Amino acid sequence: MAFDPKGNLPRLQRHRYQGYAVVLWTNTVEHRARGWLTPDFHALFRNLMLHAAARYALWSPAYCLMPDHLHLVWTGLRRESDQLNATKFLRRELEPALGKARQWQHQAHDHVLRPEERRRNAFAATCHYVLANPVRAKLVAEVPAWPFCGAIVPGYPRLRPWEEHFWELFWKLYVNAREAEPPPSGPPPVLANDG
Repeated sequence: MAFDPKGNLPRLQRHRYQGYAVVLWTNTVEHRARGWLTPDFHALFRNLMLHAAARYALWSPAYCLMPDHLHLVWTGLRRESDQLNATKFLRRELEPALGKARQWQHQAHDHVLRPEERRRNAFAATCHYVLANPVRAKLVAEVPAWPFCGAIVPGYPRLRPWEEHFWELFWKLYVNAREAEPPPSGPPPVLANDG
C-alpha cells in the first residue's frame, strides 16, 4: 500500500479485488446524511446489484442498508470478476437516488477477507455481523424485522441469509456456479476501468 496524493484511502494491489476475492464493502453517505433510505431506494439497489452480479460475476451473500450507509459482502465467481469496477458502477448508478445535496463519501471502505476469514463458519459470521447492524443500532429487535437487508444470488430472489438452510444452499449454488468455469491458466487479467 502506497501513499496517494489525491487523499484516497490506501488500497491493496488491484488483483486482490479480482477473481475469487471476497470483500466486505462499506459505502457511507457524506456527512452521514439521512432521508434517502426508502423501499424505492432498496428496490433500485437490488436491481443494480443484479446488474453488477451479471456484469462483474459477483454474488452478495449479505447486504444491509442503514440510514446513513450501506454494507455488502461480494464474492467473485470468475477469474474476470472485478470488485473495484463493480463498486465504482454501483456508487455511480445509486448516487442520483440519494437525492439532492447528498453524495457518497469520497471513497468506499473495504476489507478483503483473508484466507482464515473465508472458511465457511468464519465467513458466515462476517455475513451475520453485516446483517445484524440494525440490531446493534437498536433499530429492530431481530435481523428479519429490518426490511433493507438480504442476499443477491441471481435466480434466487427469496434467499434470506438468516434462514436455517441458507448457507447449505448458498455453498451448493456457489460451488456449482464456480465449477462451471474452465480451470484458470495464468494470472487474472487486469481489466480496463469502466467509464
